Amino acid sequence: MARTVRRQRVTRQTTTAQRLDRLVKSARRVMRKDKGLNGDLDRLPMLAWVMFLKFLDDMERVEEERTTLAGNDYRPIVDSPYRWRDWAAGSGGITGPDLLEFLSSEDVELPDGTQGPGLFTYLRTLHSDNGDRERRDVIGTVFRGFTNRMESGYLLRDVVNLIDGIHFDSSEEVHILGRLYETLLRDMRDAAGDSGEFYTPRPVVRFMVDAVAPRIGETVLDPACGTGGFLCETFQHLERQTDTVGKRHVLQRETLLGCEAKSLPFLLVQLNLLLHGLHAPRIDPGNALRFRLSEIGEEQRVNVILTNPPFGGEEESGILNNFPKDRRTTETAHLFLQLIMRRLKRGGRGRAAVVVPNGTLFGDGICARIKADLLERFNLHTVVRLPEGVFSPYTDIPTNLLFFDTTRPTREIWYYEQPRPEGRKKYTKTAPMTHDDFAGCRSWWGDRKENERAWKVSIEGLIRRNDDGKVESCNLDLKNPYTGAISDHRRPLEIVNTVIDHERAILALMDEIKAELENPP
Repeated sequence: MARTVRRQRVTRQTTTAQRLDRLVKSARRVMRKDKGLNGDLDRLPMLAWVMFLKFLDDMERVEEERTTLAGNDYRPIVDSPYRWRDWAAGSGGITGPDLLEFLSSEDVELPDGTQGPGLFTYLRTLHSDNGDRERRDVIGTVFRGFTNRMESGYLLRDVVNLIDGIHFDSSEEVHILGRLYETLLRDMRDAAGDSGEFYTPRPVVRFMVDAVAPRIGETVLDPACGTGGFLCETFQHLERQTDTVGKRHVLQRETLLGCEAKSLPFLLVQLNLLLHGLHAPRIDPGNALRFRLSEIGEEQRVNVILTNPPFGGEEESGILNNFPKDRRTTETAHLFLQLIMRRLKRGGRGRAAVVVPNGTLFGDGICARIKADLLERFNLHTVVRLPEGVFSPYTDIPTNLLFFDTTRPTREIWYYEQPRPEGRKKYTKTAPMTHDDFAGCRSWWGDRKENERAWKVSIEGLIRRNDDGKVESCNLDLKNPYTGAISDHRRPLEIVNTVIDHERAILALMDEIKAELENPP
């Protein structure tokens, strides 16, 4: 009997997944016909906001019914006639030019026959009366930076009709849509080019979350959350620990925090978290670096930080002024590393896992000072070195995972070199890293011994200072001693000067040979 019920449940879930997959694919096919959308980077955000509004309306129906049954008055998040049910539900809703005008106009005839602002104009004005960042604030922020790019109101109506077939008040459908949404985000990554930082490979995310192991009651922050991969994975990790109503409340209201300054990923992270089960995402729509570092106090500190901060970018001078003069740099990754160190709770109550490019490990100057701060004030206990291609096709730059906490200063660092994919030089877009690829590192993590992949180094001598005591270098780019590779601990400038000297010696020798050939004895 139990086996029959289980088989029926699996069959039902498969049927539901196939139906939802068809709906989403059909919507994407319809959008390909619209001349205003040039690719997935245009189409997927459009699909996201349509799904977002349908999701909100379905959730409002549930909340309204629950509140009414309890004998209380319900205050809607979105007022009539701007609710999905007022203008979108049913195939006979507004369409064509009327739909486009309703979405984007400052003043238009509304579905109920009255005159007022268009949908987007109305949504941008939403805010919570009590100042809390509740769902009305989220909606207002999402649509503040968003405009409709579809040129055909008829095609948009077809998309709306398809999304109207999704039931976001069904936990089963929402769970399945969460997985489908991950596929959409991967597609967006592939279409994004320089915006590929929106998406961090899920095997990397899951490994980092499992290694840091957040616990219920701890606060978890991603200060550059993009589409929310770390926050969603953390939510699922913590959800398994919520065996009481109180713990579920803590997870929903007091645990996950994020920052995302760009309007597109801000929309995408909201829907991602909602689909994964977080009812009221707490995502700051501002730049996480906008606060003066010295003014960040205990109330802004968190237990856990998990993040893949942007690297290679530059910040404006107003942002740089928030950092100490001798720690100001145009490399965004180094600014975020300082922010992360500042925002971790002290006294052994804080820990972090951060993705950094190879350049951070061997960088000199300001980068070396920041790394010295990390070693002297925090316990950098593990560096996992990733091979090329993990972040393909966005970048082939080798990256590293830094794991540190606030228990004590660093005494020794464990390195683990993640191997290349078997039989291939690197990971690629078509053959990406999988969860199973981390099996060796997971096994080693709890029972650390040196082997052909793992080695331990003392920090003695890693920080080099000049006669004035200022940090000159701090090289963490330490090669695997078991591979036969020769470690080079010289500063990059020393290496460049050595190469130049060798080239000059070769040129001098060639001049002598040339002179002998021109003037034979």
